[in-house]
Amino acid sequence: QVQLVESGGGLVQPGGSLSLSCAASGSRIRVNAMAWYRQAPGKERELVASITTDGSTNYADSVKGRFTISRDNAKMTVYLQMNSLNFEDTAVYYCNLRARLLGLGLQEYDYWGQGTQVTVSS
Repeated sequence: QVQLVESGGGLVQPGGSLSLSCAASGSRIRVNAMAWYRQAPGKERELVASITTDGSTNYADSVKGRFTISRDNAKMTVYLQMNSLNFEDTAVYYCNLRARLLGLGLQEYDYWGQGTQVTVSS
């Protein structure tokens, strides 16, 4: 019922920039928040940034001042602008959509994108 398609990953040199996007499609849902997570090799998945539908944002300490999350509620799309990338940013990045299904109560569900690889190397 809900599908997320990510794009924008790739290879970049240290200090460079990348912009990720995640477009969601579906119906009969109410979106509460969108977020980006990442998982590096041998590491657990961690929250990178999140944004609510009213625009409130939250960032991991490691990316504050370098990454910016934004969204287009009408298009149900979330973006992540990544600047000043370094080696530690190398990971698979996943977008997340937290929503409830209309007509099925107030329970929230998490939907995930397929993941996009970001590699930072010199």
